Amino acid sequence: MSAFSAEWLSLREDADAAARAVELLEPLREHLGRGSIVVRDLGSGTGGMARWLAGRLSGPQHWILHDHDPELLAATTVPDTAADGAAVTVETSLVEVSDLGDLHGTSLLTASALLDLLTANEVDALAESCADARCPALLSLSVVGRVVLEPVDPLDAEVAEAFDAHQRRRTDSRQLLGPDAVSVATDSFAREGLEVRTAPSVWRLDRSAQKLTEQWLRGWVDAASEQRPALDLDAYLRRRLDDLAAGALRVEVHHADLLALPSR
Repeated sequence: MSAFSAEWLSLREDADAAARAVELLEPLREHLGRGSIVVRDLGSGTGGMARWLAGRLSGPQHWILHDHDPELLAATTVPDTAADGAAVTVETSLVEVSDLGDLHGTSLLTASALLDLLTANEVDALAESCADARCPALLSLSVVGRVVLEPVDPLDAEVAEAFDAHQRRRTDSRQLLGPDAVSVATDSFAREGLEVRTAPSVWRLDRSAQKLTEQWLRGWVDAASEQRPALDLDAYLRRRLDDLAAGALRVEVHHADLLALPSR
């Protein structure tokens, strides 16, 4: 469920926090009410979603953080109080998304940067589990296939196209959703009778976040090169890194957040 290192998760946490769609929180709070809640976070990494969300919800909370990487789970940190000072507790669970089991007794399912790593069948299973348990879902920071770089380079479009194809790649027997994940999930949760809302969550990167921007650029180009080995992107990457070092490069990486609420 987590394809990321602790270093990468730490690098991106501030950009994630700035991008998350806060407009989805009010309908979520209204649905949850003010009682005790149990939150399951899929592909939790070191707990970035909990660090962002726990202090924005009220009432006692128990977070169950699910990941398949024991080193990330061992590095988990979560705030111990909610927005109103109520206690926040946490446990970790070493599990694959396909082994999650049913969600009865869960008040909220969350995930960050996960949907685009799933298959359509896996998303359908999540939607069905949420519907069966009448459990809302907040699924954030899914790529949508739009990257904007300024100034424009002639190879930007080719790199973006190759990257998107890499995100949709077939790995073993799994066909990843990549940039199609939000639209597929919207349809899947709606078929199960949940009300679905989406909102943009955009990374805005430049030299003020130089290390993150550099690592994102390298990863973006590496994925494009892996997908289309015939593309010679060494000179392109050098140009873009030079633009970044000169303070001339601005990047928008577009994601979307999805909130699915069961009917009352």
